[in-house]
Amino acid sequence: MSPIAKILIVTAALAITANASFAAEDFPTRPIRVVVPYAAGGPSDTGARLAAESLGRQLGQRVFIENRGGGGGLNATEAYKNIDPDGYTILLGAIGPLTIIPAAKKVNYDSQKDFVPLGTVWRSALTLAVSPKLGVKTLAEFIAYAKANPGKVTIGSAGVGSITHLAIELFKRQAKLDIVHIPFRSTSESLPALMGGQIDALFGDTPIIAPQIKAGQIVAVAVASSKREISLPDVPTMAQAGLPGVEAESWFGFVVSSRTPPAIAKRLQEAMTAAQKEPDYIASLAKQGASAGEPGPASYADLIKNDAVKWKTVITEAGIKLD
Repeated sequence: MSPIAKILIVTAALAITANASFAAEDFPTRPIRVVVPYAAGGPSDTGARLAAESLGRQLGQRVFIENRGGGGGLNATEAYKNIDPDGYTILLGAIGPLTIIPAAKKVNYDSQKDFVPLGTVWRSALTLAVSPKLGVKTLAEFIAYAKANPGKVTIGSAGVGSITHLAIELFKRQAKLDIVHIPFRSTSESLPALMGGQIDALFGDTPIIAPQIKAGQIVAVAVASSKREISLPDVPTMAQAGLPGVEAESWFGFVVSSRTPPAIAKRLQEAMTAAQKEPDYIASLAKQGASAGEPGPASYADLIKNDAVKWKTVITEAGIKLD
């Protein structure tokens, strides 16, 4: 290669670097879109909208939501891989598409290589609730009832492969129970079935079922969390109730493509971390019975990594298949 050619290559490289730095320094210059891979309504949509408001304040630009439901969140997550990685389109990364579905079927992305975590926007533990008709008030009493009636106790979930289903499988193994899984299409379907006595129990997202628990329509026996839920302070954790190791939660967070210019990705991470610390944002989540967890991208990256291993083990041992 001639000296002139080398100079031209170096000059071009420097120009590209300079342009990238300028773009990052100027970013963002227009509104930012957040693709939510679920229909409007529910924890995913609520969490995304609350976080978008806070993030928008930090960036000085409007951050708006675009709902693209379908495939349990998989359709939009796979489609996101083809979006221009310029930082102007963020994806709501959910526990299903990022950790559960890839463990049960082939997908076109690698959750830990193709996405850059910005931060969590919603974390809420699951709660095990039972029908008042059973006459049990504690986890120990429910386990004793289930063992006295092997193969007869029914427990509902939000569908095969959902986090509520995996919580059931984890619970069954830890407590050594023979109980029957009844899959519904959502917690909004399984909850009425529990209230009506068609099923004996369910694992549900705490913010969704807390109102019925407080109203006495169903009985909460334990929260699948390391600490008690703010919305249900009188309900013990699984560990406190005598069954350590049963922890399960719903979570969502913002991610961008790993092909996003590093300086822009960093700008978004810093803004997201600041957004997570806003008192108004924290208070808004608390009103929903949720939290954003520990601020920063590192904690979200660890959450994705650890849950991918945890739920893959449960899926493999339970022989769960997703078509």
